[in-house]
Amino acid sequence: MIRLLLTTALSAAPALAAAQDWTTFNGDPEATKYSPAEQFTPENVETLERVWEVRTGDVSDGSGDLPQSVWSATPIYAGGLLYFGTPFYRILALDPATGEEVWSYDSQSTLEALTQPALKNRGVSYWTSGEEGVCESRIFLGTMDAHLHVVDAETGELCEEFSDGGILDVNQWNTTNDRWPLSLLQPPTIVNDHVVIGWAGMDWTYSEAPPGTLFSVNARTGELEWEVNFIPDEIREQTGTANIWASMAADPETDMVYVPVSSPSPNYWGGNRTEDIPLATSVTAIDAGSGEIVWSRQLVHHDVWDYDTNAAPALMDLTVDGETVPALVQTTKQGMLYVLNRETGEPIFGWEEREVPLEGAVADDALSPTQPFVSAPPPTNDLENMPGVSRLADVLSGGQCSRDLDTYLYEGVFTPPSEQGTFLYPSTVGGMQWGGPAVDPRSGIAYVNSSSIVDVLTLIPREEYERITSENDNFGGGESGYYPQEGSPWGFRLNRWFNWAGMPCWEGPYGTFSAYDLNTGERLYEVPFGVTQKWGFYMPDDWGSPTIGGPALTAGGVIFIGASMDARVRALDAATGREIWNDLVAAPAVATPAVFTHEGRDYVVFTVGGNSILKPQVADQIVAYALPD
Repeated sequence: MIRLLLTTALSAAPALAAAQDWTTFNGDPEATKYSPAEQFTPENVETLERVWEVRTGDVSDGSGDLPQSVWSATPIYAGGLLYFGTPFYRILALDPATGEEVWSYDSQSTLEALTQPALKNRGVSYWTSGEEGVCESRIFLGTMDAHLHVVDAETGELCEEFSDGGILDVNQWNTTNDRWPLSLLQPPTIVNDHVVIGWAGMDWTYSEAPPGTLFSVNARTGELEWEVNFIPDEIREQTGTANIWASMAADPETDMVYVPVSSPSPNYWGGNRTEDIPLATSVTAIDAGSGEIVWSRQLVHHDVWDYDTNAAPALMDLTVDGETVPALVQTTKQGMLYVLNRETGEPIFGWEEREVPLEGAVADDALSPTQPFVSAPPPTNDLENMPGVSRLADVLSGGQCSRDLDTYLYEGVFTPPSEQGTFLYPSTVGGMQWGGPAVDPRSGIAYVNSSSIVDVLTLIPREEYERITSENDNFGGGESGYYPQEGSPWGFRLNRWFNWAGMPCWEGPYGTFSAYDLNTGERLYEVPFGVTQKWGFYMPDDWGSPTIGGPALTAGGVIFIGASMDARVRALDAATGREIWNDLVAAPAVATPAVFTHEGRDYVVFTVGGNSILKPQVADQIVAYALPD
């Protein structure tokens, strides 16, 4: 029945006259991750073949002089070439049909973990004037040391007219709480001639940190056009972040950019920022021409759960009660999908402020008594109850998992961080992560992968924290361990809820894949997704896997996705979520793939780099697939 419903919706939807390129991190400016490529179908995709493979050489497992690499770069296909940024901050331009290198550019950036635990890159951006000539088409690459490099898309030569000989030092604008550089790990979002630059920092380390600022520079000259601050001027020095570290969406026709804003610092205590910060943990619409904030919708009040708005909202038009509505959908770590009118920010479905638990909160914080919830679509995670205890993990731990239920606090989502210890569910890694949704703009159906992970967070008084960490070298990695929140009364320890053997104490599935009709708010299906793989063993398919990275949707009704722990890339039937093809690659493919048509042939290309949040396996692989000639 679900398959019939979805197939009918797809066949009835009007055809889109869209170019079959993949020009942004999310496929198109609207961040739909949708390709009009039609050659891939559920009936033929099982015949996919690997047509070429490239190893870049830009990889580190962290055992030598270099930090570990994390490669999450979605390929860009534009102007007949395929472009990649690497975690060693190089740009590669490849022939899409063969994988042969056309040119490369080396930023010669420092290969140090200045703000992150690893060398990290999520790719490049593309801009074109539409004219012929030198630097009329450009590739933009950011580095961890806050430099934006701009090169000619055809040759890889620096565009001399842009800023200082083709390189912009974004850190020149880092003027408040300058504790670390404004790392450019996510490629900038380009709308018309505006290059909109967000940045990443050093999470969980400082209470007073650089405050979130979004910059726009001219695509030709690199001159600053505007900046937007997301923390009120009067408290900027006493807190920080609320930055945009994830990708953004844009509407070139209206010159609007839609930005996901993260949480303020420190992440798990807010006693230094009890004043309202209305733009934090929000989705915010900005006029890209002027930098004016048109509207903002806060998704978490006084965020002390690190529930960053962590993915670009996807833009589409919906049909709601017979009327066409300009809309967006914002996915979140807490498992909710917020469907809003993108012109006004008003919710399309029911929205209410619900009371949330306050018991157990530390006395020097000031939590919000309510948080926003939507009536539809249903969340990807149960927001009232954690998953049940895994009987296998409990038995093998001698009942440790069951005892933990009596040790730590949990009264649903937004249970406050505590000195006693609090279960965070959904955890800081989701719910839905920075991959975001894929949306069919013809039908308004959205597709999301989501994780089910339980963390344990314990706030530790400063004096005790200093004593513990002086005796313990587990200072964190893979988003687990001790973290200082320096300058606050509280450090903290964050760990997955595992037993002594490293088994999850909670029941699966640990990952799911779902489809939602955004016109009605109805969930069409939810199925386990991926395979958990650890210690060389593969867990049952119905357990699913935690996932990082998003899906790509094709007009032929096929979804391509990596994301899973077991280092396989997959094709799913969009109508049912059923897996119809997979291939083993060198590491978890934690980047959204690119789908495009080159010289009449459809390709899907994955970058395969790994991420230590899933497991320590890393790689430097690019793999391209197509149907047999």
